[in-house]
Amino acid sequence: MTTTTAETTIHRAPSPVGGAVRSIFAFFADNLLFTAGILLLLALYLFGLIGSQMISPKMADMGAAPLNLRPSAEHLLGTDGLGRDMFAVMVIGIPNTFKIGFLAGAVGVFIGALIGLMAGYYKGLADTIFSSFADIMLVIPALAILITVSAYVRVVTVEIMAVIVGLLSWPLPARLIRAQTLSLRERLFVEVARLSGLNDFEIITYQILPNLTAYLAASFVGAVSSGILAAVGLEVLGLGPQNIPTIGRTLYYAFNYSALFKGMWWWWGPPIVTLATIFTGLFLMSISLDKYANPRLKGAMRG
Repeated sequence: MTTTTAETTIHRAPSPVGGAVRSIFAFFADNLLFTAGILLLLALYLFGLIGSQMISPKMADMGAAPLNLRPSAEHLLGTDGLGRDMFAVMVIGIPNTFKIGFLAGAVGVFIGALIGLMAGYYKGLADTIFSSFADIMLVIPALAILITVSAYVRVVTVEIMAVIVGLLSWPLPARLIRAQTLSLRERLFVEVARLSGLNDFEIITYQILPNLTAYLAASFVGAVSSGILAAVGLEVLGLGPQNIPTIGRTLYYAFNYSALFKGMWWWWGPPIVTLATIFTGLFLMSISLDKYANPRLKGAMRG
């Protein structure tokens, strides 16, 4: 009796981790503008990370180095009129500025998303109250409120500055999320979820919120940009953290000590280049995310 053994081929299921990695690489490859923006911000992060291994934080203190030295091998970005090593100031100041922006963006988007979801889902009186409040906040000059609050806060840290800025940056995300929630709540899948017995919290969390990911990401990038801009504006006016190096505080000292007229380009130049890089990176990320947040742009742009 002849026994024939059939060869069996075992098909291994694709690894979830491998699939996720491929999806991430595909996303970055398909969104070149977003990738370019991330790389710009990553370059600044690496500058701070690598630079922190090259200098002592004390070199960013006043009087730590001779005054007004031009860039050299000993002081790569020179020293300012306060006796601070500018390389050390930038290495410490860039992460602090990022911290303010990201914390402010997180606070603003969290509050805006919460208000937008409640107003859009429940409509009626809740929508009227929240929308009216957001409209009022949009009309009031945020910078004037920030100046007033910062002037009366005795000790302003990086975290306090971020919270102050974030508490005034929620109206725009709230209006965007509200508009999208109003549309999503009328979709068939939401009605099916209601009929299946899900409560309002579950519908908002598991049905509506996942469909707002692109809008939340775009809102967050915009809020980070606005937060950094507002924080730098306050710091240039002399408000904000007093003894903590940030990009805005560095510009305040440069303008206050007439670095521009003295020809000390190494005092004001690096902060301006840093801010230009940050806002360029955030802008590239924002317009790329708009492709997902606004379906009408999908066929009009790539990146």
